[in-house]
Amino acid sequence: MKKKIILIALFFLIVDIISKIVIDHSLELLESSIVIPNFFSITKIYNYGASWNILRGHRYLLIILTFITLGIIFYYQRKFKINKRNILAFGLLYGGILGNLLDRIIYGYVIDFLDFNLFGYNYPVFNFADICIVCGIFLLIFAIFKKEDENGIKS
Repeated sequence: MKKKIILIALFFLIVDIISKIVIDHSLELLESSIVIPNFFSITKIYNYGASWNILRGHRYLLIILTFITLGIIFYYQRKFKINKRNILAFGLLYGGILGNLLDRIIYGYVIDFLDFNLFGYNYPVFNFADICIVCGIFLLIFAIFKKEDENGIKS
């Protein structure tokens, strides 16, 4: 694995850990602090599942699936062109995935706190690691459309 990917992943992992520690020590469970009325709040919740609380209560299954996912990403990483965008994409993915994995291993749940209300829809609460994962996925989808994966690279 490229050193730059590791450094980027560590940076985002550390930011995620710090943000969760700050929230965990600043708010009580289910306590909410309004940042922008009717749009954005900081709300501390413990998510015992995955996205949208799916697989709630299946901690060990989620941990196993996370390790499998990391293995798949690591395997496919070598099939992508090495450029700044793809290095950032993999760094974001690894950092975000490891942030949530550590929560699951240490606490048995993931600390979520970013709470958005979009046009009357209260979006599920998420965290910084989730943002990293989503951004990493979008960057890799973009790379695939640009044919920077093995199917598009001419050797």
